[in-house]
Amino acid sequence: MHATRQTHQALALFDFDGTLCRQDSFTGFVFYALNKRHILCRGVKILPQIQAYYRKRYPANQMRATLFYQMFKDQDAQQIQAIAHTYAQTLMTQLDSQMLIRLKQHQQQGDRVVLVSASLDLYLRPLCEYLHIDLICTQTQIQAGRLTGYYHSPDCSNLQKSLRVAARYDLSCYNFIYAYGNSEEDEALLNLATHPFMLGRDLALPKLYVQSA
Repeated sequence: MHATRQTHQALALFDFDGTLCRQDSFTGFVFYALNKRHILCRGVKILPQIQAYYRKRYPANQMRATLFYQMFKDQDAQQIQAIAHTYAQTLMTQLDSQMLIRLKQHQQQGDRVVLVSASLDLYLRPLCEYLHIDLICTQTQIQAGRLTGYYHSPDCSNLQKSLRVAARYDLSCYNFIYAYGNSEEDEALLNLATHPFMLGRDLALPKLYVQSA
């Protein structure tokens, strides 16, 4: 894969869950897309993993993959995608106002803005189309018109975030790299940045620099 070349002076990388959106969009999508009976029947099968996750003995990336497999295996892809588009519209109303303002500020000064998230392409792709930004996220697998329950790409968290950003963009072309996150899963992403911001840790958003003509 060749890294994307561009003329933007700055790259702005936003995590989604807990950062641009204060909600857990992944779990929210399960309850939005599926009926309660289905969720209960499938959830019982992974109850030990769920309990271990809440006891911090089962990693979040594994929990997401396990949950996705149990809930969405063999689901009709076209139907789920239609639901995901509607869900994306709902998420647009749940964006954090401060982070959304910052995102638009980056756009106004011509920066390349990218959403980098462990959440799913099913609903993040239409959301990023609404926002007119790039997307790097966990991609779902579809075969013969159905969700397989597996990912087409690795869970886009932790080191995967920085690896996929570096594979897609030539970071040396940017004068400034901003990254916004809220958890340890975003640390590798923030390490790419000249101007990182961690919600809950850093008190003020980094200053935006405009390159002179």
